[in-house]
Amino acid sequence: MSGEPKKPVSTGKAIEHAFEKAFDPLATAIKRATQPTLSAAPTPAAPGKPGLKVSPLAVPFPTIPTIGGVEITTARAGFYKHQRDDLTVFRFARGTTCAGVFTRHKVGSAPVDWCRRHLEASGGEDVRALVVNAGCANAFTGKAGADAARRTASEVAKRFGCRQRDVMLASTGVIGVLLDDRKIAARLHEVEARLDGDTTATEQWAAAGRGIMTTDTFPKGSYVETAIDGFKVRIAGIAKGSGMIAPDMATMLAFIVTDANIHPTVLRALLGLHVRTTFNSVTVDGDTSTNDTCLLFATGASGAPRIGRVGDRRLKDFSAALDKVMLDLAHQLVRDGEGATKFVRVTVDGAASPASARKLAKSIADSPLVKTAIAGEDANWGRVVMAVGKTEEPVDRDHLAIRFGPHVAAIDGAVSPTYDEAKMSAYMKRPEIDISVDVGSGRASATVWTCDLTKGYIEINGDYRS
Repeated sequence: MSGEPKKPVSTGKAIEHAFEKAFDPLATAIKRATQPTLSAAPTPAAPGKPGLKVSPLAVPFPTIPTIGGVEITTARAGFYKHQRDDLTVFRFARGTTCAGVFTRHKVGSAPVDWCRRHLEASGGEDVRALVVNAGCANAFTGKAGADAARRTASEVAKRFGCRQRDVMLASTGVIGVLLDDRKIAARLHEVEARLDGDTTATEQWAAAGRGIMTTDTFPKGSYVETAIDGFKVRIAGIAKGSGMIAPDMATMLAFIVTDANIHPTVLRALLGLHVRTTFNSVTVDGDTSTNDTCLLFATGASGAPRIGRVGDRRLKDFSAALDKVMLDLAHQLVRDGEGATKFVRVTVDGAASPASARKLAKSIADSPLVKTAIAGEDANWGRVVMAVGKTEEPVDRDHLAIRFGPHVAAIDGAVSPTYDEAKMSAYMKRPEIDISVDVGSGRASATVWTCDLTKGYIEINGDYRS
């Protein structure tokens, strides 16, 4: 990728070189493409799609203790050609409440339509099950897809002794393929037996994390403990997603369970509050999916008092803990971005409004030119300037400043007089990169997390359906 750090040069030469690099992206791309790839130690295979290597940014799955009121298991329904579990089922205690946030995609999937409709009808009260399949999105499948979703909910409801509307659904996989719900129905007897087994809580959660994977390379989980009115409360969650990830959710599924006792109206408010700065603040490729779903369940098994009002002060610590779980899961989505080798935080300061700051940060984080420069370990600040300027958001060009980590690339609308190529090159070799931009137009700020764009992304998506 890149050789030894260059020897320090004079300030004049550094500025000249910086201008050449910043405004000649084609030359930089050609240079990177013609350099030999450095050999690396073998990387272990991922547990999801065959042939994928585990992301170098992967994090271990956490230890998750028993959370009262929920049992989880997985099975192989056969949506994939290879051997793997692709069906995940959660069973909840009576009285479990639920809230959801879903994709804004105009072509929503059948399970998204199902959850939206029935959460609205029931108010999120007494949700008893969640059924998730990987390998088939059941999106863009018309009435037949809706019927398949209904039949799935009906079969699970019969097994669990509840109503159809008490069963939540989620799917992930190839768009345009009708769900064969018979494959799910055929495994429900096995699912029931496993739910009544003695599998440890951590293994239940880890198996669920693996069961919902598509092109993910590692299962994603998070866990925290907090308190409500002196009672210990637990929050755990899993998520999946590594491509088609963009704000206004992503090709992501996220399922979070707490043993707190919280009214669904309060759950909805909490979920809406925290999703903006977590799942809606990550992007891998700028594409939004048809199936994005985040569901939050509260079983009430902790013994803590019921919280029925959004403004209840007893929610303060719980709210912070929930945000921590959601942000952890969102970061793991980026760490598992298809082909990713760099975890990147983009922060915009000095914007005219929070919405403007968010749009500017997203423009930088979504830019293929910025992301490929990061993959090439190139602090190409000219591409950042491009991504900022194309948004038409208020920007004071003569006060624009750009930093890569602690290193100033540009200040007051020009290359920094302290620009140090050797230090900048050394910083860009890090697996985690911070890009900070001050646009000089106000006081608002926003942060978006992304990853680099490598040849691995093309390889994964070039044969996705095969």
